Amino acid sequence: MDRPNILLIMTDEHAPMYSSTYGHPLLQTPYMDQLAQEGATFDNAYCNSPLCLPSRMSFMTGRYINQIGAYDNASPLPSDTVTWAHMLRAVGYDVTLSGKQHFCGPDQLHGFNTQLARDLHAELWTKNGMLRGTADWSKGTPAAAKPWGGVAEAGPGTTTEIEVDDLVEERSIEYLRDPTRKEKPWALNASFIAPHFPLIVPKRYFDLYPLDQIDMPEIPEGHLENQHPVHQRMRSMFGAVDFPEEQVRRARAGYYGLITYLDEKIGRLLQVLEETGQRENTVVVHFSDHGEMNGEHGMWRKSSLYEASSRVPLQICWPGQIEGGQRIGEVVSLVDLVATVVDVAGAESVAPLDGDSLLGLVQGRGGGKDEAFCEYLAHGVQRPTAMLRKGRYKFNYSLGDVPELYDIEADPNEFNDLADSPEHASIVAELQERLLLQWDPVVIEAEVLQSQRERLLIERAGSNTHGTPIHV
Repeated sequence: MDRPNILLIMTDEHAPMYSSTYGHPLLQTPYMDQLAQEGATFDNAYCNSPLCLPSRMSFMTGRYINQIGAYDNASPLPSDTVTWAHMLRAVGYDVTLSGKQHFCGPDQLHGFNTQLARDLHAELWTKNGMLRGTADWSKGTPAAAKPWGGVAEAGPGTTTEIEVDDLVEERSIEYLRDPTRKEKPWALNASFIAPHFPLIVPKRYFDLYPLDQIDMPEIPEGHLENQHPVHQRMRSMFGAVDFPEEQVRRARAGYYGLITYLDEKIGRLLQVLEETGQRENTVVVHFSDHGEMNGEHGMWRKSSLYEASSRVPLQICWPGQIEGGQRIGEVVSLVDLVATVVDVAGAESVAPLDGDSLLGLVQGRGGGKDEAFCEYLAHGVQRPTAMLRKGRYKFNYSLGDVPELYDIEADPNEFNDLADSPEHASIVAELQERLLLQWDPVVIEAEVLQSQRERLLIERAGSNTHGTPIHV
């Protein structure tokens, strides 16, 4: 069989529960719905780190971030690290990037043939060729000097991010329409910033979600006061205060509008595949690098192990090979997606991969571990944190803190921590042992701290620590 083309539609900061495809009653995502009808949708897919660069470097390599040193948004990936782009090029694919991949070092391709558009967030994290924005655990988690500004600024309008995403779409469509696409198999990573903040979107999308219809975050009485310390520290450091209801409604409307704006881009890419006769021989994958708290649990942005931050949409369509309308309940993660892309392409994985191909699951042949591992080693925490989701249970570990355990099937909003429940003691012990067998937080902490010290010195040497820190 000829090697199929591969279209990877990557979004940024999209929590799956904010879509009609995953059951939200307000969100309008008809093209995600179309992908669900035509292929397989994963209901329990997770990123491997809930932050842009670490998640994306994990995706590029198929490795966990502690294995590749991609700890925070200022951790460059070494150029000699093998990526799936290298693997696919080695078997004859034209492998192209259009948009964000958040490469923060001098290498802006890492195996891709070319960049068609612009990686805005890579530009934000470098200056004069020097890195900036390294996390600094030596300072702990100091409280923000003022509330996070992303909520107050939300509303209708346009931004550089919108302009960049429009360019990504334009260049991606040009690439797909090029007659030379018929000459060899191709893999296009069309990567958008939306629905990442700023929560500003053109007016016609903002107006799709009247403020009086916007659902408010569900926060039970007393929940924030009794939250686990790791979440309380993060809320404080990120300036996640008790924002006025009107601002929260506008922020959520902006987020919803960005999701529909992005969904329309998915639709236009699918339409071009049809028009050019490439749809039948193209594997289409839609996914995000991480989620967005969107005010839930009193939190905004990502970086948390809560579901809205760590869970992602994942949809795979392959006409004639994957039956449409499937809902996959097994727990998976983005390293599994990487193994799947390599499998689909018939490429050789000479470098180790931490995931397993999902083809068996989506083609009815079984397989899969029903497990996902996610870790966070950047700003907002003061020591290593990680999550292990196994079946219905989700176990959170923060070095120096008590653990957390949630039954996601019975308690999808994660309000009932079962870690101290005698009835669940054996599950806590089992999941903690399983997590710590593959992840040594003491060793990782030493490695992260050393990496921070070295990169912070480089930042000081480059005089790039002045001014207001940025958060992507």
